[in-house]
Amino acid sequence: MRQFSTILWEQAEGVGRVTLNRPERLNAFTLEMAEELSTLWRDLRGDDTVRCVVLGAAGSRAFCSGIDRDSVPADGGVDYDFSPFTYDDPGALLGPKSNGLWKPVIAAVDGIACGGAFYLLGEVDFIVATRAARFFDPHVTYGMPAVYEPLLMLHRGMPFGEVLRMTLMGTAEHVSAERAHQIGLVSEVVADADALRQATAWAARAIAAAPPGPVQATLRTLWAGRELSRRQALDLGNTFLNLGMDEAALAEGQKVFSSSSTSRTEPRVR
Repeated sequence: MRQFSTILWEQAEGVGRVTLNRPERLNAFTLEMAEELSTLWRDLRGDDTVRCVVLGAAGSRAFCSGIDRDSVPADGGVDYDFSPFTYDDPGALLGPKSNGLWKPVIAAVDGIACGGAFYLLGEVDFIVATRAARFFDPHVTYGMPAVYEPLLMLHRGMPFGEVLRMTLMGTAEHVSAERAHQIGLVSEVVADADALRQATAWAARAIAAAPPGPVQATLRTLWAGRELSRRQALDLGNTFLNLGMDEAALAEGQKVFSSSSTSRTEPRVR
């Protein structure tokens, strides 16, 4: 059983659930949390018992409110090496993709998600949110350039104008869960925390039921495809196709295809 100080971990039936566990600080991250998340993501790379992960947070007030400002000096400096030429960004440790994890990660967002939360949301595969979820980027309001977080959201497909508006408005405007769904940031909006847990657990179990090799190859292909030209992505596709396909996975897939409909996962309409 994995034990951490700032996050919680549980797993069952191929699905892992990691929970940011600093609700008294709106789940703001510290260097300790960043290092624990990095350790977990890297550990999961070689753990065949986990096929899909749900990333959530404790409490109903916030998914994550960015970096814990009490962990940085009052003069606005940072506790990390910084100069105009080098900067050890603590947020770079947070996300699964930055740590080389190519297993699907679903974010479960309830309450506020702002600032450094986008290091996480920029690297998950899709987001489910409650109606109470709110998204915003406070950097410019507090006298800081917004750089890494909006770039991550831009590259995950959030419309350019929406990234600019959210970033430039700072704390003056929050993006509702409904608006986030309209612009494609959120894939599904549910009523409350109970519905959020049910929806993400159902999706994670469905993903975990598939052979892991093809799932990871698919994931890696599509993320690479976002950063390449169409021709480059298609040329690369053959490599990932061969890496992710083997006789065992094909046999497992054929077994599902040949089985009666009553033995398959019952589909639902979203």
